[in-house]
This record gives sequence, C-alpha cells and structure tokens, in this order.
Amino acid sequence: MATTPSLILASLLHYLLIQLLLLPCQQNFLTLAAPGGGKWNLLLSNIGVSAMHMQLLNTDRVVIFDRTDFGPSNISLPNNRCRNDPNDLTLKVDCTAHSVEYDVASNSIRPLNVLTDVWCSSGSVMLDGSLMQTGGFNDGDRNVRVYKPCGDNSCDWQEFDAVLRQRRWYATNHILPDGRQIIIGGRGQFSYEFYPKKAGADQSYNLPFLSQTNDPRIENNLYPFVFLNVDGNLFIFANNRAILFDYANGVVVRNYPTIPGGDPRSYPSSGSAVLLPLRDLQAGVNVTAEVLVCGGAPKGSFTSANNGNFVGALNSCGRIRITDPNPQWVMETMPLARVMVTWCCYQMAMY
Repeated sequence: MATTPSLILASLLHYLLIQLLLLPCQQNFLTLAAPGGGKWNLLLSNIGVSAMHMQLLNTDRVVIFDRTDFGPSNISLPNNRCRNDPNDLTLKVDCTAHSVEYDVASNSIRPLNVLTDVWCSSGSVMLDGSLMQTGGFNDGDRNVRVYKPCGDNSCDWQEFDAVLRQRRWYATNHILPDGRQIIIGGRGQFSYEFYPKKAGADQSYNLPFLSQTNDPRIENNLYPFVFLNVDGNLFIFANNRAILFDYANGVVVRNYPTIPGGDPRSYPSSGSAVLLPLRDLQAGVNVTAEVLVCGGAPKGSFTSANNGNFVGALNSCGRIRITDPNPQWVMETMPLARVMVTWCCYQMAMY
C-alpha cells in the first residue's frame, strides 16, 4: 500500500480507492440498500489486479499495483505486449498487467506495465505530482519506478534498474523540503538513503536506531512511521520508541521515551500513526507538533501465532507532543482493538 509512512499510506489509499469505487454513477450497476437509508453502488466488479499499493493522483485518477511474482493477473497488457523477466520467480514471460489506472470520471480501468516486483515496496508523491515507488522484492528490490500522471492515456511506469544503494523491502519513504525522498530502513537494512541522488549524498548511511529496535527473527521495526517535524528534522518511530533525526547531518537530536507498555506498534505488528493537525501556525518556531500512534500487537504475538496461540490486538493509542521540551506519552483506549489501522482526517480534526 503506496506511497505516506508506507504502511499508513497503503491503508489510507485503500480507504480512498474504496470511496472512489463507491461513488454514484450514471450507469446501471448493482445497488444494495443499507439499513440507514444509504446504498452501495458497485461500479466495477473486477479491476484485474489486487490493490496492494495505490495512490490518488492530481489528475483525479488512481494508480493501483500489486506484486508480480504471484502468477498472472486478471487483466492483459494492451497490444499483445508481454513482460519478459528471466528473474521473475513465477512467470518468466507474463502477458498480464500488474498495475492499472482507474479513471474516476469515466469509471474505467487502463492496464499499465510495471516491470519488476513491487511487493511491499514504498513510495511517495513528488513535488510535480509524480509517484515515485522504490524497492520491493527480488528483481525489484533496488529499483526505482516513477509514474508521471497525464491527461490522456499515454503515461506508463518508467523504471530505473539498481539505482538504490541497498535492497529496500518494507522501507518507508518521506518527501523532503528540497524535493528529494529519504528512504529509511527495510528488511535487514539498518540504513537510509536519498533519491534522486545528488553529488555528495549518493550513498547509504547507517542508522543504528533501526538495529536497536529490531527484534531478532521477528523484526517489528519495518515500515517505520516517519514525519517531518516543524523544525526540519524527522520524527522516526520503530517498534515501540522514537527518535528525532537530523537527516542533513546524520545526527540523532532527541530520544523519545518508550511508549508505555513497550508493545510493538510498527510492522509486522501493524499499528499505525498520524501527525495531528498543526493548530498554531502563527507561532513560528513554537508550533506544536503531536503524533498519535494506535493499535499493534502485544509482545511475543508473532511467536505465539506460530505456535497456534492467537492473542488479541492492542486497543491502546499513545499521543506525544514531539516539540515539547520534556515530551511524554499520553495513553488512550480505543473501543476496539485494531491492527492495519486506516486513518482518515476529517475537517473537524476527527479520525
């Protein structure tokens, strides 16, 4: 799931696509009545691919893509095209598409050609509206893909082979003020790098915080939650704690306290996080920034599940003012325990 932190982004984009596909349409589609007087309108019964990742574009279209190593999809590439990939784990020659573009206005799907495996890749939207998706699995783990939206049907994925310095699988991307993206972590990668590359910053850089938050054989620090703080530094949360990181100089500015209870919140425990609305924008450098982290799984859940014991998810949330001189977690309880949480910010600042 695209391109915000990547786990949050994927969850939010799943929500957006569902809403888009359920918009009223003039065509005669299956309509199901709801008890409250509303109704569901089925716009398309099959879009051909599963929406592992997706991103709403500035053209009011949605780009959707899925892993390539799981066999053929349900939609063919146009004009008898095929993807020839000797490194693919399932199909060396694949004539089906693993990405589509959904046009909201026309309620139509157009197949796209993604070349390498985007399974659990990460990405973010660039300043010009292009989606940049990095890493993935197998033949795609060091690749960068760019989808630049267009007003007609001429655009498709552009792919750049092996331009990342490290394999990036389950990493997190964040757009930076200078237009680059920072790519943080990934499975077995306790480092970060930037893309596009520029002179003097074309390598990967060690980030010990990621190895410190890695649970052996379980991890719990994948898809770290990343937000740009109002002071220009990055808030990075992995497992059960966070740092404030000066990415320009490679320095940890602050270590935040461990979230109460110490349970893991990031993938694969699959909680999620959001930067709450900034309310005092006239305060200059004194703007308050607050992060909310919800859901996840208790310590040891992964091992317990492998032994056939399935424990309940977490029903707690923690919020922390990351700009405070002495920041502390404030805990809240949700009505239900949740994992793979979807965030949607309403105008009244409710979630």
